[in-house]
Amino acid sequence: MTTTLKPTHSIEIKELLKFADRRFRSERGRFLFQEGMVADELYVIISGKIQISKITSDGRELSLRICGENEICGELTLFTDQPKYLLSAKVLEEGEIAAIKKEVIESEIFQNSKLAFELMKWMSDHFRKTQTKFRDLVLNGKRGALFSTLIRMTNSYGVKKGDGILIDLPLTNQELANFCGTSRESTNRILSELKRDNIISIKRGKITILDLQYLKDEIGCENCPAVYCNIE
Repeated sequence: MTTTLKPTHSIEIKELLKFADRRFRSERGRFLFQEGMVADELYVIISGKIQISKITSDGRELSLRICGENEICGELTLFTDQPKYLLSAKVLEEGEIAAIKKEVIESEIFQNSKLAFELMKWMSDHFRKTQTKFRDLVLNGKRGALFSTLIRMTNSYGVKKGDGILIDLPLTNQELANFCGTSRESTNRILSELKRDNIISIKRGKITILDLQYLKDEIGCENCPAVYCNIE
């Protein structure tokens, strides 16, 4: 049984798609947009997965969330003069994307109070999720940041198995490190320690959490609602 969560609030995705200027297939490894580019579109994910990330001043990549089916990205540029994308959006899993012109969605928000209300709630939730992620990165150190990321991933992509919870999302150690703001070498070392202690197992590029409570205890998990404690 999967434990993947549904969005907290159901933005009228079908309504948004009516205003799509174009649809296209996304390819793994390609960017929808990159930080600093002129922002004139908002994207609706019809299928596939998109990684939202930030490049730090020293050149490291910090991954903030993964957008999946029926989610949007590029929303931070709304109602901004001469906007540029603040983050980068990279395709993790190929799929179909719909693009909506920024001025079109802004106009629709003014005319559609229900859509405006749902969008405000949706963005509020994402700001809260981002704040808790930064809290974990700052307060818990490298190990704690990785533990927090693994916990969040079980809430988003966890599938219960006989021996634990499978994170049904293939990620390289570098991609996992990007979510923790650490180096691949540090992530490799910590994962090896967790495997040695039988806290996790790794098969075919996917991690199974064997002792979730250990990870929670190590970071003093506050058991926040799973709808906020996730990677999406």
